[in-house]
Parts: sequence; structure tokens; C-alpha cells
Amino acid sequence: MPGPRVLVASDLDRTLIYSSAALALTMPDARAPRLLTVEVHESRPLSYMTETAARLLAELGDTAVFVPTTTRTRKQYQRINLPGPEPAYAICANGGHLLVDGVTDTAWHERVTARLARECAPLAEVRDHLEATADPVWLRKLRVAEELFVYLVVERELLPEEWVKGFAVWAENRGWTVSLQGRKLYAVPRPLTKSAAMREVARRTGVELTLAAGDSLLDADLLLAADRAWRPGHGELADEGFVGPTVAALPERGVVAGERILREFLRAVRER
Repeated sequence: MPGPRVLVASDLDRTLIYSSAALALTMPDARAPRLLTVEVHESRPLSYMTETAARLLAELGDTAVFVPTTTRTRKQYQRINLPGPEPAYAICANGGHLLVDGVTDTAWHERVTARLARECAPLAEVRDHLEATADPVWLRKLRVAEELFVYLVVERELLPEEWVKGFAVWAENRGWTVSLQGRKLYAVPRPLTKSAAMREVARRTGVELTLAAGDSLLDADLLLAADRAWRPGHGELADEGFVGPTVAALPERGVVAGERILREFLRAVRER
């Protein structure tokens, strides 16, 4: 029997899984969907999806090559417990790490880091700039992720828009991209992309169709690289009015958007 011929590369946070702050349960309490906890950290539940979404994801895992595709580090990704078959591939650190049956593909990582060294300013320069310019009034944490990129945890209401814009210009001139997602501000090398990793998995699996979904600016390249893609009605891409020739904008916001995205994935798999 031939294997699945469709690859589904989906962002996780605020696309398929949601923190309590991102659920957006705007319906009456009695009509709120039942939720399944899919991430626990330090004995506390962190992320959820609807029970219906969980069933749809399990079905998707049986009919397509499902590839979780996230900016999370490997450690952060591995504490997620998604329903359905264990994915054979996972993309972590925005494409910097490719997991194959849960194990890091070191050859892929070496290819990525060699390209970063050739094409953009070093991580140390960006980290030093942030340490020198970020204001303790609004900065809560500065973290280096997998020695690949930097992110800040900020007090969003105190973060000056002018500082973000200025830093984005500074970073762009050095080959880096800036993305503000909730209370986290990411600085990521421009060549570090989810789309490159997705193409590598597609090459290895020999699929005929690629599908994708995501909500942030760091997902834009992934959505444009897929044959078909969807983005929810919330997030950076929605705020920017982002669309593309093969990218559909969905109206749903919050955890119900994850359910709608999975329905779209399954419909596309069945229609191929």
C-alpha cells in the first residue's frame, strides 16, 4: 500500500493549540466547546485544543504526513502531547532543527547554521544590541533559543511601538526578521525559515501536495511555499491583512479557528 501523498505542515501555538489567554471563548458559557489539555509544564496545564479538533487531528495523522512546524525549541516542543499518531517529522526552532522520529537530524542543522553564517549578522551582535537597548521597564526576559535566534518576554502595554519599529529596521539591515507575538518579541535570522524545512520533508517523503497553516509573520514564508494554506482571523497575519494566491483567510478566531483549520486540511486531503 502506498503511503500518504499529502504533507500538512502546521504551526502550533495560536494555530492548532491555544493558551488560556488565547482561547477567545466569546460564546455563552453553556455553548463553549469542551477542551483537551495538550501541554503541561511544571504540573500546570498550558495549552489546549477543542475535543473536536483533537479528533480531527487524529484523523489527519492517519491520512497525511502531519508535520508540527514551530518556532518553539526542541525542549518546548517535546512537552506537547498531541492526539493521533506520533509524527515522524517535526520542525522546531523555526526550521533550525528537523526531528526524525524524535531525533535531531544533525546534517540538516549543520546545513542551516552554515547558511546563517554566510548570509546574516551573527547572533551575538543581535543579542548584544538587545541587551544594550531593551528597557528594564518593559523587558521581563531575554532568551537565546537553540543558539539560533533571540526572543524577549515583554510587558506588552509598556512596550513602545517606536522602539519595535526602530529595532525592526536595525535587524532588517543585518539580515534578521522581527516578529511580535503576544508578550514575545522574536528576532530571527531571515534565512532561518519553516518553508525550507518543509520542502526538505516533502522531498524526503515524496508527497504530491503540501498544505500549511499559521498565524504569525514567521509563518508567512511557510504559507506561501505550500500548495494550499490557511491563516486564522487572529494574529499578526490577520492584523496585516495577509493573503496570497493560495492562502485563504479564515474568519474564526481563538481555539475554534484551530478546529476550522483542521477541517480545511481534511477536506483538501480528501479532494486531492
